[in-house]
Amino acid sequence: MGRRMDLLSVNDRNGCYPQSFYAQNITPLTNTDAAQGDITCDVCVIGGGFTGLSTAWHLAQRGYNVRLIEAQRLGFGASGRNGGQVGQGQRLDQIELEQMFGPETAKQLWTIGTQAVELVRDIAGKPEVAADFHPGIAHTNHRKRFLDHSRAYVEKMHRDYDYHDIRFVDPDEMANLVKSPAYHGGTLDTRSGHIDPLQLALGLARLAQTAGARLHENSRAIDIIDGPKPVVKTKQATIRADHVILACNGYLGNLRPDVARHVMPINNYIVATEPLSNSQRHAVLSQNIAVADSKFVINYFRFSDDNRMLFGGTESYGYRFPRDIAAQVRKPMCEIFPQLSGTRIDYAWGGTLGITMNRLPHFDRAGNVFSVSGFSGQGVALGTLTGQIMADTIAGHAERFDIMSCIPTPRFPGGPRLRQPLLILAMLWYALRDKL
Repeated sequence: MGRRMDLLSVNDRNGCYPQSFYAQNITPLTNTDAAQGDITCDVCVIGGGFTGLSTAWHLAQRGYNVRLIEAQRLGFGASGRNGGQVGQGQRLDQIELEQMFGPETAKQLWTIGTQAVELVRDIAGKPEVAADFHPGIAHTNHRKRFLDHSRAYVEKMHRDYDYHDIRFVDPDEMANLVKSPAYHGGTLDTRSGHIDPLQLALGLARLAQTAGARLHENSRAIDIIDGPKPVVKTKQATIRADHVILACNGYLGNLRPDVARHVMPINNYIVATEPLSNSQRHAVLSQNIAVADSKFVINYFRFSDDNRMLFGGTESYGYRFPRDIAAQVRKPMCEIFPQLSGTRIDYAWGGTLGITMNRLPHFDRAGNVFSVSGFSGQGVALGTLTGQIMADTIAGHAERFDIMSCIPTPRFPGGPRLRQPLLILAMLWYALRDKL
């Protein structure tokens, strides 16, 4: 891509984290200099987000010589910018998955999804990470007619999946839980939760370094040469490895066009308000849970540990972020919570994630080059677990990789030039449907 179309630089300054709430209080990592010279290793990981860092950590724990290269800063992309929700399962619910693939495959995907949340919960408590995991995600209905589905879904999860950490929430209880006139009941999952995502990503980086992985920032992969020992090139380094793992998600660009046909970058936006008093906070959410609603273009929100409302909403499909992100996100925030209309917004930022046509991750292998991406908003949990899956796969235990790679992720129609306009048309339709 030319510079104008380069998602790694078009909206951000090279070598700098975005001006997000998360980036304000981080402890910088050390020993992350750019890769230089001729390097030989067992595994080269491209991408320093949840998937790449988790892969490096799990492989290093197994004794592999691992080099990870990140074009910008570790946790720079969606991993350090997202809403911090750690949800069970896949991006699609189990009813949809059973309809698409049958009960057996749907249960395998559910098991992988639950393993993902348990891994994040475990990692959060490690001293190198020290990111508090707060339990609870409510899924709220923006239409009353969805109530029957919510009730039936909970009954199904209890009956068919023996999962009892989810319960139905009627409209009256939801109104007390989420103080908004916009919602009509829903569900509450107390095994899911929320976390500071950048702290989680940097914690994974420290775990990987402690285990022996070498992590390199400001080291952009510019070419991959396939072969029995693939070669990855940056401006300053040539890395020869037995295996290469692409963990670039929405920032892949043209590095692997065959993968880019399946994974589309889209932008999403979040604001952080000024800190609220405890009474103001309880006038919005009565418990310290995260919330995601039933709209196709989802609104999602939670409180930070210092009582800031973190609200995510709206999407865009051009490459550039809007000039006034705060104004764009304030609109849906105040529609849902009129009581926040006079609240100051202290931080507003955007990020790029990767989606697939069916919202399920894209796992792919070409020789000794693996690609894992397209988590479609479910990446805090699934992206982190994918690192464990990739380490298992490299070590010869590919059962979970095989399950995920057998799930079809159709190509976006129209090729590189038409897929974006076609997606915009589709999203306009879904946005209209959300209003009906």
